[in-house]
Amino acid sequence: MDQSVLFVCLGNICRSPLAEAALRRECVSADLNVVVDSAGTGDWHVGQPPDERAQAAASRNGVDIGHLRARQVNGADFYDFDHIIALDSQNLRDLEAMRPAKGRAQLSLLLDHVEGRAGQDVADPYYGDEDDFDQTWAEVTAAAKTLRSRLGAG
Repeated sequence: MDQSVLFVCLGNICRSPLAEAALRRECVSADLNVVVDSAGTGDWHVGQPPDERAQAAASRNGVDIGHLRARQVNGADFYDFDHIIALDSQNLRDLEAMRPAKGRAQLSLLLDHVEGRAGQDVADPYYGDEDDFDQTWAEVTAAAKTLRSRLGAG
């Protein structure tokens, strides 16, 4: 049975699409069939492509994310996904608050999946520069490698 992961940040234009891209790349390289998606808790950017700086950071690492479109997380996601992974603690709290009583998805914080980083947020690069987006890429890639191993073992 395929596993599924949904990454969630605030607007779904910076961190979560980068995390989606990093995990997809890891799963392809390991020949794992995992459903990977991303969403935001907010609705400001619904239908928009990822931030151009996020697209550039992904591109510098050989990944095209220009086809992705922002969407808002919804109640069905808690039934449709095995794992919903927040990029920061505020979004994790928001997800916990909106989680339906019988929702099956396991909620976690992305950097909880990186040794020595438990409880830490992936910093939002939105108000930063190219270096901030590259740092985000490095963090989501480190988590994606660990997630790939765990999903492959499950």
